[in-house]
Order: sequence, then structure tokens, then C-alpha cells
Amino acid sequence: MTAKLRTGLVAGLLLACCAGAWAQQGGQLPILIGQGPGGSSYSMPIQTLLFFTALSFIPAMVLMMTGFTRIVIVLSLMRQALGTQSAPPNQVIVGLSLFLTFFVMSPTLDRVYNEAYVPYTQNTLSFEQAVDAAQAPMRNFMTKQTRQSDFELFAKLAKLPPGVTPDTAPMRVLIPAFATSELKTAFQIGFLIFIPFLVIDMVVASVLMSLGMMMLSPVLVALPFKLMLFVLADGWNLLLGSLAASFAT
Repeated sequence: MTAKLRTGLVAGLLLACCAGAWAQQGGQLPILIGQGPGGSSYSMPIQTLLFFTALSFIPAMVLMMTGFTRIVIVLSLMRQALGTQSAPPNQVIVGLSLFLTFFVMSPTLDRVYNEAYVPYTQNTLSFEQAVDAAQAPMRNFMTKQTRQSDFELFAKLAKLPPGVTPDTAPMRVLIPAFATSELKTAFQIGFLIFIPFLVIDMVVASVLMSLGMMMLSPVLVALPFKLMLFVLADGWNLLLGSLAASFAT
């Protein structure tokens, strides 16, 4: 008996066992196994399916509903301003951005945990009520970081009534407005980061041209001076501290 044949027989036996168990349940997969004051209780296969479906939305939520976008863009622009091709590498920038995002978002996440997750696990809130309760802290955070002009743009595109505010607007309007404001803020911070390093590049290029060193790359000569300036000014402390403080209200 070949290995393929043995594998086929084992797979057939497993399918037969599964079919027998399914037939004993009446041929139907149980979806709801209970209905109580805390909402509907779903069977384990349905809970697993809902859990893995929710996991696929976590990257989009981290990108569009937290300060990750601002932080990772500023750190990437800082690397370009220094002129280092891959130092720090992308993995370090993304990892640092994630942990700094968790640090900035910790008060908001604590509110979501205490106001939505804990009551849901105690069956005092249904799933729909827990989702609504979790939206309030996230909406409060995004509203404080969203510019009025950006919100008005998406409110106009969505044809919302004139009296709608960020506190009462649907999330489909608030999230893109928040992301647009984060992009604008990130590029403003990046512009301020570029200025001192640009001055160093211009000075080095002028000195090299005056000395007639046309074949020597100004970027290569300016790199150690920019690194020295960044280290002497305690640049990481200033940059990360300013990024964290930019979310304070």
C-alpha cells in the first residue's frame, strides 16, 4: 500500500466520522446556542469564524483610527532627512511606531477595556451595545485630532445635514477626516525636521564647490555632520517626546 493510498484512507475515515457526528445533530450546524439578557450566544465554530474575521480589520483600525500613521511617517521623513539609506531599518521604524502608538493610545484603550469589554464579559452589555460603548473613546480621540476643515470636507461629500458635528457624525465620515488630518500634521512635523539638515547640506555643498571638489558627493560629506548634530541635540529624545506630546490635549 502506497503512502498516497494510506493518506487517502485516513482522510476518508476522518470525513466519515465528521459526517456521522453531523448526522447525529440532525444535519444542521448549530449557530445560536442561547439567548439571554447579554445577547445571543453563538456556537464555537461561528465564534471562531467571527474572531478571525475581526482579526482582518485590526491592521486597518491601527492605521486609520490611531496615531500610527503620524508616527511612522514622521520617523520615515526623519530617516530621509538624515540621509541614511536604511538606518534605522524599516522593521525598527515600524516596531517603534507600534509601541509608541500603544503608549499614546493607552488612555483610550483603557477606557475601551473598562467601558466596553469588561461589561460585555460580565453579560451586562450585548455585543451591539459593547461596540457602541467602544466607539465613544475612539471617537473622542479622533475628534480631538481632526481639523474642522477636513471634517467639513467629508461631511459635505457625504451630504450630511449642516448641524452635524464630529461627535454625532457617522464613523464613515470621521475616520477619513481623521486620517487626512494625521497626514497633514505628519508632513508639517516632517518639514520642521528637514530644515536643520537641509541647512547642513547647503553649507557642505557650498564649501565643496568653493574648494573645487566637484567629484566628491556632498551627501557623503554631510552625513557625519548631520549624525553628529542629531546625537548632540539628543534628537531621539526630542523627536519621540514631541510626537507623544503632539497627541496631548
